Amino acid sequence: MKAQRIPPPIWFAVALAFVVVLHRYLPLASLIPAPWHYAGIALAALGAALAVWTVVLFRRARTTIIPFQESSALITSGPYRFTRNPIYLSMASLLLGAAVFAGSLSPFVVVPAFIPITEKLFISTEEAMLAQRFPAEYAAYSARVRRWL
Repeated sequence: MKAQRIPPPIWFAVALAFVVVLHRYLPLASLIPAPWHYAGIALAALGAALAVWTVVLFRRARTTIIPFQESSALITSGPYRFTRNPIYLSMASLLLGAAVFAGSLSPFVVVPAFIPITEKLFISTEEAMLAQRFPAEYAAYSARVRRWL
């Protein structure tokens, strides 16, 4: 099975499992003690809220959220004013929140690994498709909005 055929939520679930496994079996050093580790819940909640907001925008625009399917609309409002990839940013925020909540050093390696994987497997292709489907609009949009933040 090609890596791109595995949907992003599965990649996210695997990354989250790595956060848990690394904390449980290879914690290395304690970085964030209680009660400070509860800040991870806030980061994860922000990530979840960002994902929900983005899904609502997709539904309102009546366009697909499924990677590699042709979009019928270019969404540039809401969180898309600040990032071209709010769903992947929400996943990264959830992973970072989980790492903070775990509090040990080793889970923090997951986020810097997750970001280039999503860029290679999904974002580069999705952006190329949007550029082809909405040439002028996407060029202007990507010139003013960063990929992540």
